[in-house]
Amino acid sequence: MDDALLARAITLSREKMRTVAGGPFGAVVARDGQVIAEGWNMVASENDPTAHAEIVALRRAARKLGTFDLSGCTLYASTEPCPMCYGAAHWARIERIVYANDRQAAAEAGFDDALLHEQMALPAHARAIEMVHTPHEDALAVIAEWRTKPDKVSY
Repeated sequence: MDDALLARAITLSREKMRTVAGGPFGAVVARDGQVIAEGWNMVASENDPTAHAEIVALRRAARKLGTFDLSGCTLYASTEPCPMCYGAAHWARIERIVYANDRQAAAEAGFDDALLHEQMALPAHARAIEMVHTPHEDALAVIAEWRTKPDKVSY
């Protein structure tokens, strides 16, 4: 099952790359061997730096299922997800990620995520993008209110 679904993600990466939708990346979200949603890189076509194949597929799957909780789903990706896409899969509660190309193959094609991996391991004050921590009482009050909100939707 994994082979067929991964092959579909790879096919999407090739087809959509050739239409100049974006980079050479495709993704499929499936549960119990059934495709829920597909996505492909749309960064260039949508002028959206977050429109990676995995993000597009996760958004479509969540919309189709009517929930942000994709527990029990597998994400199939033509290439190892970048830190943003991995984070999105984590928050979506994806159970497994199956991918073809590794990050080295992506880097050799000009999609190098090494800096992102390195930056996230650094303390906030040492990162390349200036991070300014400005504590604020009102922001803390919002978090405090959330903790006691009886009708919150936990995620």
